[in-house]
Amino acid sequence: MTPTDAPLYLLAGPTASGKSARALDWAARTGGVILNADSMQLYQDVPILTARPSREDETQAPHVLYGFLDAQTLWSTGEWLRAARPFIAQALNGGPKLCVVGGTGLYFNALAHGLAEIPEIDNAARTQARSDYERLGEAAFRDRLRQHDPKAEARILPHDRQRLTRAYEVYLQSGVSLSDWQARTRPEVPRDSYTMEILNPPREDLYARCDQRLQLMLDHGALDEVRALIEQGLSPDWPIMRVLGLSEFAAHLRGEITLDVALDLARQKTRNYAKRQMTWFRNQF
Repeated sequence: MTPTDAPLYLLAGPTASGKSARALDWAARTGGVILNADSMQLYQDVPILTARPSREDETQAPHVLYGFLDAQTLWSTGEWLRAARPFIAQALNGGPKLCVVGGTGLYFNALAHGLAEIPEIDNAARTQARSDYERLGEAAFRDRLRQHDPKAEARILPHDRQRLTRAYEVYLQSGVSLSDWQARTRPEVPRDSYTMEILNPPREDLYARCDQRLQLMLDHGALDEVRALIEQGLSPDWPIMRVLGLSEFAAHLRGEITLDVALDLARQKTRNYAKRQMTWFRNQF
């Protein structure tokens, strides 16, 4: 079964690997819908900095779940999955084919392997997890999480505070590790309903694309997006701070570093993130 034959086409890969262009080509051949599976492209304030599909792209094919969250809103994988289900159901029941495209691995994991029905987390467990992270720092917090959920600690990427504290608060709430909850799941979509493609360009080519894209973002107004967020009161604990380049360009606009230094730091962080994405997809799929 090819991507144009299946009701669902799961298209994943690291940042700057050409996923959006591939999805547009698929849509032109199938008349299908493109559904966002990039957690940062959910945010409405940073279309340039997250390389969101342009208005011109959106005139060529229907795009859904792009650019609707505000900067202070945190979405879980479960919330994304609930929003995606109506479009998935439509594709599986004879409606337009659907291309799920992005680089957020947990979204694809939820589709292919399932998402656990984890008990609701109360404020006490959530507050303790966050305060422990603040008090211990990431390295020591990871050591603590590893004692209760070594699988989650191993698969969560560096600096992903949200998912580290999430894994720990699940254990605090339920006494059962997040990994154990997830092991009880079943796939969200039938295996014969989709084809999956993971883009894996040569590493040096990918790094060059990452570097070039950040410069293009600056050329097209990325600093204006960051400036507008600062004017809104941008804070380190806002979920949107996970957008690549945002913290570095904000530091530049506050006068803390030069633009050249900010760009170099953002490029390095982006290359590191792309490398971690490739490793994660290779291990999971």
